[in-house]
Amino acid sequence: MKALARLYVALIIFFLYAPVLVMIVFSFNESASVWVFQGVSTKWYTGLVTNTAMLNALKHTIIIAVLSAVISTVLGTAAAVGITGLRNKLSKKLLMSVTQIPMMNADIVTGISLMLLFIFIGKLIGLNESLGFFTVLLAHITFNLPYVIMSVLPKLRQTDSKLREAALDLGCSPVQAFFKVILPAISTGVLTGFIMAFTLSLDDFVISYFTCGHYQTLPIIIYNMTKKSVTPDTYALSTIIFVAVFVLLIFYNVLQSKTDKKPAKPIRH
Repeated sequence: MKALARLYVALIIFFLYAPVLVMIVFSFNESASVWVFQGVSTKWYTGLVTNTAMLNALKHTIIIAVLSAVISTVLGTAAAVGITGLRNKLSKKLLMSVTQIPMMNADIVTGISLMLLFIFIGKLIGLNESLGFFTVLLAHITFNLPYVIMSVLPKLRQTDSKLREAALDLGCSPVQAFFKVILPAISTGVLTGFIMAFTLSLDDFVISYFTCGHYQTLPIIIYNMTKKSVTPDTYALSTIIFVAVFVLLIFYNVLQSKTDKKPAKPIRH
């Protein structure tokens, strides 16, 4: 049974990472072929420097991902604290259900509904171009928020409510108690929410496609390339993004393991 379990896990890992491995290998291919490897070369990586369209799309993607992750993390953490503080169970369940709807909803439905909303508001206030940078940013914040809330809520439930009361008794204001006591206790959940929001925003295509206008992100540029042919410099850029996200996740796991092993400091009265 152990051998079958190991084989099962190995097959899952293979099917998950084999496509990524093939992409990484062919990003170093001397030729532009996608099925014949003709030698090792880094010309597709150096060629990225001259690919203005790809670099602009990457810049747009990173700007949107960072801003939406930061804003959604701040708003999501505040929302999670507010939901936890609710005394009315019915109101709490209702808010939790409303929060989970964007996660369960199909991306195409969310994208089309946001596009119609932004166009309606744009026409209402007399804008010539309704879709652009701000609509993409708002759309990404919208679908990132529930994931941040769901990442922070478990940490808030694990945090002893007496810690905040003790901080208030020792002279802290509610704001000081949050930043000095609650926020350090839930920091791993906040960081998890930020990383999840960043990665979700980084590779989003469907919602961005309906709300971008002329402000195109990297997934949209790559999608437009598939109508003709995907060039190997796309493999190189995708490899760089994969390695960056992989390193970020390793850093997070190391940080979380150190935080979990760190003993809690006693509160001095």
